[in-house]
Amino acid sequence: MANLKKITALVFSLILVVTLVSAGMPRQALAQSDIPLDRALVLSGGESTNPREYDPATTHGSGDKRIYSGLVAFDPRLNLTPDLAETWDMSADGMTYTFHLRPNAVFHDGRPVTAQDVVYSWERAVSPETASDTAVTYLGDIVGVREVAAGQANQISGLRVIDDHTLQVTIDAPKPYFLLKLTYPTAFVVDQSNVESGTEWYRQPNGTGPYKLIEWRSFERMVYQANADFYLGAPSIPYVVVNLYSGDSQRLYESGEVDITGVYSIERFTDPTEPLHTELLTGVNLCTGYVVFDTTRPPFDDVNVRKAFSMAFNRQQYIDVVMRGHALPAIGLYPPGLPGFNIALEGLPYDPEAARELLRQSKYGANLPPIVYTDGGLGSYVGADVAALVQMWQQNLGVTLTVENIEPNYYLESIYSGNHGQIFGGGWCADYPDPENFADVLFHSGSAQNNGGYSNPALDALLEQARVERDVSKRIALYQQAEQMIVNDAPVLFTVHRLSYQLVKPYVKGYVFTPIDIPIERYMWLEGK
Repeated sequence: MANLKKITALVFSLILVVTLVSAGMPRQALAQSDIPLDRALVLSGGESTNPREYDPATTHGSGDKRIYSGLVAFDPRLNLTPDLAETWDMSADGMTYTFHLRPNAVFHDGRPVTAQDVVYSWERAVSPETASDTAVTYLGDIVGVREVAAGQANQISGLRVIDDHTLQVTIDAPKPYFLLKLTYPTAFVVDQSNVESGTEWYRQPNGTGPYKLIEWRSFERMVYQANADFYLGAPSIPYVVVNLYSGDSQRLYESGEVDITGVYSIERFTDPTEPLHTELLTGVNLCTGYVVFDTTRPPFDDVNVRKAFSMAFNRQQYIDVVMRGHALPAIGLYPPGLPGFNIALEGLPYDPEAARELLRQSKYGANLPPIVYTDGGLGSYVGADVAALVQMWQQNLGVTLTVENIEPNYYLESIYSGNHGQIFGGGWCADYPDPENFADVLFHSGSAQNNGGYSNPALDALLEQARVERDVSKRIALYQQAEQMIVNDAPVLFTVHRLSYQLVKPYVKGYVFTPIDIPIERYMWLEGK
């Protein structure tokens, strides 16, 4: 099954060594023997064959926060902090923000970052030519964004350049989460001359972030070098090396070839007698797993069918067998740790008999049309998670499904374009710690991320009320009411909240598990490697 939120890996499929230019001086890519690995954080990773995943405006994931940055960011404790913007002011009505850019902020080639660069980046992100699936979701509160996205205007009317280092932004209503949305990649700043230099500009990115990409050898490795001119101070770790498709990351960690890795032998490393147990860090991601029902197509246009499929799912058995016990049950939308998480939420229970009765009561009865489950995968292989779902539905409802795979690097584009079956794999990880990022972004009928086509006017009205509610307690209550409404309508089947297990070498200092992806390397240092 596809990973939650589809955070895609880096790199394209052709071999290329990248040369960047810094402050007018050529910076040649380093040969493999030239990288002092005792001064490098070494990781392992994969790569995407989809060029759109390298562009901050079109990526479906969290973007490359080593290379790019925006006006604001999160620190390792998920505090919103100034980034390219040194300070900002908000008008009394909460609708106009004035950002003051750092005078020492420069691109990797040394050119100063200006307010006009921000305007260019945002207008490009929402333009019809860019065809971003996400830009309007994260920038759409700004006055004029939707008109540009619809091809009705060429400029975002809510942006005003006061001077080179001052940008005024007007939004359509006072929204307490607006600044949080600017941490998403669609708000990152790109260099116009770099972007317009050719179709493969992303191979030689001229970003503003804490690291520069100095080498890219497809299927081999990517090398990032600390940006000495980074406006918040040069990172302490001189190099970050990502070895691509280098093998089993856990085994590479054990042999000392990588410094941080995820874990699949969970039982082994959670055992206190395991020598590497002290190097294990655990946490709960701000993620919710689910599968989506296309509510615009038979048979899932009938709420009784959706409820039947949900109540035929044995969540605990799924966790015990598929997840080997290493997950938390998800009966609703919000993950533990997210503001708005409701311990008293009434989920749909596992009840096969009631599920069969709901199916009989539906307008389809026993005459369901052929159902296709779409997942991200290769060939005819069916993952254990999908196989478990299909088996439960067959056993408890007597329903047989067909599973189709879409090449993983293009899976999300197929989902957004509507090229999928009536059920498809999904899930969501928080982009920012606010329930609006789940309820509104995923289930408002006007949201581009509402891939199942679910529409409930009462829910829309509730979410629109919550958007502008400034009283925190009232706002949370509105989102909890919205969550219960979503659960009752069953537009998706909630499955699990995943747990995170990471091995981190003792000489890697400053590492903090973050449930939201941040540019963590710039907060870290190596000691005694």
